[in-house]
Amino acid sequence: MNQEKTPATAGFWMPAEWAIHERCWMAWPCRQEAWPTNINLETIRAAYADVAQSIAAFEPVTMVAHPQDADNAAHMLGGAAEVLPLPIDDSWLRDNGPTFLVSDAGECAGIDWQFNAWGNKYHSYSADNAVAGHILQHLQLHRFVAPLVMEGGSFHTDGEGTLLITEQCQLNPNRNPHLSRADIEAYLRNYLGAKKIIWLAGNTYDEETDGHVDNAACFTAAGTVLAMQDDNDALLQENIRRLHNATDAEGRQLRVLTLPRPPICKRDDFAPASYINFYLANGGVIMPSFGIKEDDTAHSIIAEAFPNRKITSVPANVIVAGGGGIHCITQQQPAGN
Repeated sequence: MNQEKTPATAGFWMPAEWAIHERCWMAWPCRQEAWPTNINLETIRAAYADVAQSIAAFEPVTMVAHPQDADNAAHMLGGAAEVLPLPIDDSWLRDNGPTFLVSDAGECAGIDWQFNAWGNKYHSYSADNAVAGHILQHLQLHRFVAPLVMEGGSFHTDGEGTLLITEQCQLNPNRNPHLSRADIEAYLRNYLGAKKIIWLAGNTYDEETDGHVDNAACFTAAGTVLAMQDDNDALLQENIRRLHNATDAEGRQLRVLTLPRPPICKRDDFAPASYINFYLANGGVIMPSFGIKEDDTAHSIIAEAFPNRKITSVPANVIVAGGGGIHCITQQQPAGN
């Protein structure tokens, strides 16, 4: 690893998602095959537009769209988002878009990870692998090219050097089979500014992403973690056990809050639905709802976790049927010079 070219040696790190945003980035759906055949592209796009319009009430949104779909995106978004035409293969920008960083001087930069469609699950993905670089070039931000496969939904930070990741995803041989656990930790320290890495187990029913952490646990504040609970899922139970025994980069014992797994949205016998898969906007939380009684309980828990934010519930059944959630289709750009 070339230490002279990493974000950490240049003074950059990844801030927490509750830091002030410049804008939110999304990508317009164009790959029908990622969804069940009974959900058409127009319905999928309407679900994405609903999320974008909800976020736009709090902060600007830029929607990346394949050039042939740019007019359709602009029409369906109704002015809620700027549309940036770029070649894309799919619409999960959290995972293939840039991970934005900040420095002490207030500069903003981005990481361009390698992307292989969650372990070669979809083809092709060459355009999606190039999107991060195109976005950073468009923004005229410094681009750090990371020589490893990594998706933005596979890690979560408190902005103070503590990182949550899962063994199920990070150690999966379909990502970086040549790297050891120690190698992956070294990259995360050098590219995200991690000082303390907490390895969680994963999520049994999330095989689409191989257990991305954004379906299992996230920080709600420094020292506080929200974790998905399901007594029938040994991996989720193990996550909570490890969190209760963990300390953060500042040496604080973690406070652990739990949210129930929503008992819906099964796809091929897997259920990637999670209330934790929400987006933190400036002053707001855009959270998923599924039209079930558990929605009210989840709303109350999230409102308690974020007492100074307006909670907006957005129907997410269609998005989850594609294998992800609201957090998966969004990417925050922190405010910077």
